[in-house]
Amino acid sequence: MALMFFSCEDTTFRSSVPTYPVHVVINMDLGSFVHFQNMVQGEHIDVLPDGFYYNDQWVLPLGVNACGYGGVLVYVSVNGYDAYDLGCPYCASKGIRSTCIIDGMFAKCAECGEEYDVASGTAAPQKGLIRETLRRLSLIRSGNTLTITQQ
Repeated sequence: MALMFFSCEDTTFRSSVPTYPVHVVINMDLGSFVHFQNMVQGEHIDVLPDGFYYNDQWVLPLGVNACGYGGVLVYVSVNGYDAYDLGCPYCASKGIRSTCIIDGMFAKCAECGEEYDVASGTAAPQKGLIRETLRRLSLIRSGNTLTITQQ
């Protein structure tokens, strides 16, 4: 019995990206977000402290203070809607706070250059600097409202 106790190992995933509060609500019945209902692959909403960006265009100057470590990305991938923290895991593991920027199918870190494949629905790193994906966030759809929080 004692052997079983010592042989157990903690297999809980721990992201290099620190856990910061996330609470973002996107009402797809309002403004530019109406077009986000169509679920066109590659469309995305970025939520940063200075506001919302829809497909790289600034849309709303909301003061969002619960948008994670590097900002929140809601991306339409092959899976439908996915949500991630835009903080780069590689940089975070080195103690550097860096935000990824969406470049087509990838979230790309301006600091280290690592690219994360968000179009596939996995956010897996592509350059091999790290094996860790972007931190996945919880996304709940209720009607035309998306609510994003920490998992």
